[in-house]
Parts: sequence; structure tokens; C-alpha cells
Amino acid sequence: MIQVRYSTSPTSVETARAEDLRQNFLIEDLFVEGEVHGVYTHDDRMLVGGAVPAGDRLDLPAWDVLATDSHLARRELGVINVAETGQVVVDGEKFELGHLDGLYVGRGREVAFEGDGASFYFVSVPAGESYPTTALSRGSIEPIAIGSPEGASVRQLYRYAHGAELQTYGLQFGVTVIADGSVWNTMPPHLHDRRTEIYLYVDLAEDDRVFHFLGRPGATRHMVVSNRQAVISPPWSIHSGAGTGPYAFIWAMTGENNTYTDLAPVALGEL
Repeated sequence: MIQVRYSTSPTSVETARAEDLRQNFLIEDLFVEGEVHGVYTHDDRMLVGGAVPAGDRLDLPAWDVLATDSHLARRELGVINVAETGQVVVDGEKFELGHLDGLYVGRGREVAFEGDGASFYFVSVPAGESYPTTALSRGSIEPIAIGSPEGASVRQLYRYAHGAELQTYGLQFGVTVIADGSVWNTMPPHLHDRRTEIYLYVDLAEDDRVFHFLGRPGATRHMVVSNRQAVISPPWSIHSGAGTGPYAFIWAMTGENNTYTDLAPVALGEL
């Protein structure tokens, strides 16, 4: 199953109803047992999806919107397991992924998912070159500590693909884990004028939520987001959020470049 989302104007957000915001930017129900679900957005042609093998083998689909015989014929892929240990099969080779472990897969490969109890989140983006498949276990990535206790923003940033060390064509992705007692995933916020970013919020308790802020500075809105739901953040929108309890989020970007530091901070006074 695949949904298609179209690009939206920033002015439309300022007058949108809550339901309109959710229909345009919120991604729900990616993770369905025994199925692969995806959402294709015209913002930088990103595609995100969820695969829940439930003991079976699930192939990465070549949905009609891609107009290719293979999903990765013209794309590269990032995968992160958001549940129990499972396997990603790339051209017949199995890669075991534990909770929040990642995998980069270059253009031209065939991919399948296995594992009873595993739930795989994936993002694919257009790619003009092919690079080697690389396992990215969270334990092998040295996190960057950012934020402060007084700002309620302490977090660990795991950069799996960020334009350095691991070569990709345009894909960047990783995981940020919010420390207990902190709430903000980034504050002050920032803009990525040359890249689209998609957030997937994970590891929330059933009754917890994240308040995700979007829109242009001076005209922001918010959405209330549950566990394993994602938000599309276009280049003109800030991205920042606060949670009611412990959580993490998977970030993924693509666009004009893969320079991680290509962003514009937004001062709180501008909000």
C-alpha cells in the first residue's frame, strides 16, 4: 500500500484546520503486521515506509509511483529497526538489526525484510550513483551529546549517514534519543532551505505524545503525534517538538546537498 502526498504552500498552513495539517503532513499507520506500507512525497521525492514481517519474508515493493521494476533502480535506501531483532536481506546477504540499528543500501540492490517481532522503518531517495551496503549498529556510532538540563533539551545524536564517513548520494539519516527529564528535540528550531526532512517518533509510551511544531517563523502551528507516527517537514518549515515522556526520533533528509550543517537557526524572538 502506498500513499502519495503533494507539496503544499507555507501560506496554506497558516489557515489550515487541524485535520488539514494531519492529512498533509502526518504519516500514520506505517506499521501493519505482515505488510509493507509507504508514503511518497513530492517534497524532494522522498519515500518512507514500514515493513512488519511477522515471521514471513516481505520484499521491498516497486510501487507504481516509482515507475521502475525495482524499488532501488534509481534510489538509495536507509533502514532502521524500531522493534525486536530482525534481518534485512540485500541481494541474498542477511544483515541482522537490533533495536534502532541501521543499514544503508545503495542504488540497484534488491531488498527484503525478515524477523518475527521486527518492525523496519525505511526511507528511500533518488540517487545518481551506487554506493556499498553498510551496517550501522547504534552501538558502533559515537553519539554527540547536545542540549542542556536547564533547557530541558539533553539528547544523544546518532548520525548514521550525514555527508561524512559514510558515502551516500544524497540521503542523510540517524536517530536522536531524548534524555529522561528532557522534552525538546531541538530548541531553538532551525530551517533546512535546501532539504526536506521527515521525522519518525518512536519509543513513546502508549499515553505519551509529542507536540510537533511546523510552519514558517512567525506563523507556526502544531500537531499532536503518537508513537511510530511521522511528520513531513518541507524546506520552508521549522521543525521542533516537545514530548510528554521519554522518546526518540528518526530523522531523514535529502535535497540539494548532503551537508549536515547546511541549516539556518531561528531565534526564539522570530517565532
